[in-house]
Amino acid sequence: MTEPDRRDPEAFLRAATQEGRGRLKIFLGAAPGVGKTYEMLTGGMQRLQAGIDVVVGVVETHGRRETEALLHGHKVIPRRTVEHQGHVLSEMDIDAILARRPQLALVDELAHTNAPGSRHPKRYQDIEELLDAGIDVYSTVNIQHVESLNDVVASFTRVRVRETVPDSVLENAEIEVVDIPPDELIERLKEGKVYIPAEASRALNHFFSKSNLTALREMALRRAAQAVDAQMLDYVRAHALAGRFAVGERVLVAINELPSAQGLVRAAKRLADALKAPWTAVHIETQRSLHFSAEERAQLADTMALASRLGAVTATIPAQTVVEGLRLHAADARATQIVIGKAARSWWFELRHGSVVDRLVRDVGNVAVHVLPGEETAHAGRAAAALRDGPWGRPADYIWSTLMIALMTAIGRLAVESIALGNIALLYLVPVMFAAASFGLRAGLFSGLLSSLAYNFFFLPPTGTLTVSNPENVISILVLLGVAIVTSQFAARVRAQADLAHRSARQNAALAGFSRQLNAAASQEELMHAICGEVSRLFDARTVLLLPSPGGPQLRAAVPPEDRLEHIERAAAQWAMDNDQPAGRGSSTLTASDWLFHPLRTSRGVLGVLGLAREDAGEPLRSDQLPLLMSLLDQAAIAFDRMALEEEMLDARQVRERDRLRSALLSSVSHDLRTPLTTIISAVHELKRQPLEGQASELAETVEAEAERLRRFVANLLDMARVEAGALPLKTDPTDLFDAVAGAVHDTRQSLAGHEVSVDVPPDIPLVRVDPTLLHHILINLLDNAGRYADPGTPVTIRGERLPGAITLSVIDQGPGIPAGSEARIFDTFTRMEGSDRAKHGTGLGLAIVKGFADAMGLGIAATNHDDPVGACFTLNFPQALILPPVPEEGLI
Repeated sequence: MTEPDRRDPEAFLRAATQEGRGRLKIFLGAAPGVGKTYEMLTGGMQRLQAGIDVVVGVVETHGRRETEALLHGHKVIPRRTVEHQGHVLSEMDIDAILARRPQLALVDELAHTNAPGSRHPKRYQDIEELLDAGIDVYSTVNIQHVESLNDVVASFTRVRVRETVPDSVLENAEIEVVDIPPDELIERLKEGKVYIPAEASRALNHFFSKSNLTALREMALRRAAQAVDAQMLDYVRAHALAGRFAVGERVLVAINELPSAQGLVRAAKRLADALKAPWTAVHIETQRSLHFSAEERAQLADTMALASRLGAVTATIPAQTVVEGLRLHAADARATQIVIGKAARSWWFELRHGSVVDRLVRDVGNVAVHVLPGEETAHAGRAAAALRDGPWGRPADYIWSTLMIALMTAIGRLAVESIALGNIALLYLVPVMFAAASFGLRAGLFSGLLSSLAYNFFFLPPTGTLTVSNPENVISILVLLGVAIVTSQFAARVRAQADLAHRSARQNAALAGFSRQLNAAASQEELMHAICGEVSRLFDARTVLLLPSPGGPQLRAAVPPEDRLEHIERAAAQWAMDNDQPAGRGSSTLTASDWLFHPLRTSRGVLGVLGLAREDAGEPLRSDQLPLLMSLLDQAAIAFDRMALEEEMLDARQVRERDRLRSALLSSVSHDLRTPLTTIISAVHELKRQPLEGQASELAETVEAEAERLRRFVANLLDMARVEAGALPLKTDPTDLFDAVAGAVHDTRQSLAGHEVSVDVPPDIPLVRVDPTLLHHILINLLDNAGRYADPGTPVTIRGERLPGAITLSVIDQGPGIPAGSEARIFDTFTRMEGSDRAKHGTGLGLAIVKGFADAMGLGIAATNHDDPVGACFTLNFPQALILPPVPEEGLI
């Protein structure tokens, strides 16, 4: 246990990890329109006026004039543009901010999802990178975007927000609630200060109702209070500050092995809900816990599982006494409410052992203690069971104690003539201390009583009887008995503390050894076998590890080796995976299974399940072993995440290196072949100017055609290198598609030899804003592809159509077409379709370049088959954003 006047190592470590990082401040609102961005810009301006270097990373004003006015005076980092599916999107330029290294960055909309191709999928991950670089960040978010509250908000607003932020982001940030009353927000909505009038009308009837806004407002205030409370607890623990700091309520319920403990858990849940407070269910593990029966352990495990299902944080705390454990844990957790049960006990029991409730009320100080009655017959039955189970210890303990007393008696009889009678009584303290330290308090008390009787019988006159003739000797006997009792209690207490320390050290050693085994694993297979092996060794149980697969849970590792599991075991494993809860024997679900399955949670969800079973078909896990198993599973989850990240980083490095080498190769080959090709083509042109006859003329034409084809291939290599390097320059101009098609047909007349070319493009088709050079390359590659792969003598058609919101331009050939299911893959680099017209000679670069150039200009490209006649069709799609409006006739000269 962590002492109240010591620094909590975990809290101190969390505080230490924040050193050198930037600080995050979140402006939290209940709904759009409350003024979060306005407050963020106002705070940024105040910092700017105070001499702080402030920049605006991204701010969404949504057309609000008041917000736009606050941008004046701020340094705004230009956004970077990202092209996606024909649309140009703008995102925060994180590299520009890191290069600028301001002291404070203003980044709006914390829950925003970045455009595909960005460094991070979420904006809060961009912010984490800025914080790691030591840059402070101001950001904004609405309460419905908090991950843990997403379902709750959807339950009453009927609107599920898809963009969410993990709760951990808020837990590490300073939170400022931007709050206005619902009526005022509704007025702002009606005045058009939040949405345009048509959208505002719909919003008032749905999301922005007064009841919804009131509930959202309450959730925002409570979530901010929880974050502040958690940060306060971390601070006081890290700095060892005394006191409860009971700004918010915190409930602690003490549970035991009795069935009535489940009633305590439910009562604590109702109290926590009424107070809107976090709550913890704790079991204090003492020496008495070692003597629990199997039924009592199962009952305790069920109670802990019930508390976990109801939302409590569960803990098992080793301590010398229940009162001491509760007092220290309540102080550490800064609990303000304690719920405990009081069982009906006899006056004789309370006289001997005292009342846990009375001592708790006396010792915990300024904490409210809620006492609930327990079962009247529970302790009577437990006492009887305790006598049957032998809690007084083993008979051998008392035999050894008796032999020690006999030895001390023999020594005393031998030395009675040489030492005083009072000193002989001190000899009997040796067996008392030995019995108490070795066998416990009860054996020590037995030794004390038996020592008093032996001292009286063998040494006090008249010897050989239990009669005491001298009143002074009565005092000696009582003193000896009292000293024996006190010594037994102290020795037993030291023994109990040593046992607890030994168990704690053994658990820490187990965790350290488990961590070493996991770190030594070089692959996922080794990791899974290491997990099963260590868990099997530590818990003396059979273990299996199953991972999800399309056919159900898949057995991946087992100790001892298992080749199959029964149907009921697989059903329990599947349920544990699906519900993120334990299943099987010892749980509350599918208890017919001989195996107990616990989910293996990672940051990516449930990775798999770990199963435990006994050879004798007994309970797989004792309740006191559950905390150790949870710690082991947490370490295993961290190891899986670490290995997965390492593999992803290795794959990413390999992909980057492969792309770099491929681009370098393409660029090198392109440049190295370009020069001799240019020389060959020039020489052929010069040769054709001179008079040639017969075969020489045909040979010159053949050389020219093949050199031109090779030149196009080299140009394709160079263009592919530019596409993959992202270094493709764009010069967009208004372009006439009819002229573009005509130019491409002219330049591919040799490739299209033997094919009739039909151009079906309306002359009055609107102009489009594209890069004419790139469009020319696209059309050349499509026509070259059609001329190469269409059946000989068949026509090639180029058709343009004006559709609502788009223009399409199709190149249609007649041939076997594209294999079904390969329509998208045909645009991959170096792809050649086997078993189709696409399997003829070619590099597989032409269509990849078409795809790259089309994406660069925001065009859509699709490959399909047509049936009448049979063949392939490649269609370019020009979205409305690229179509220029027609010029009015009166504007023409």
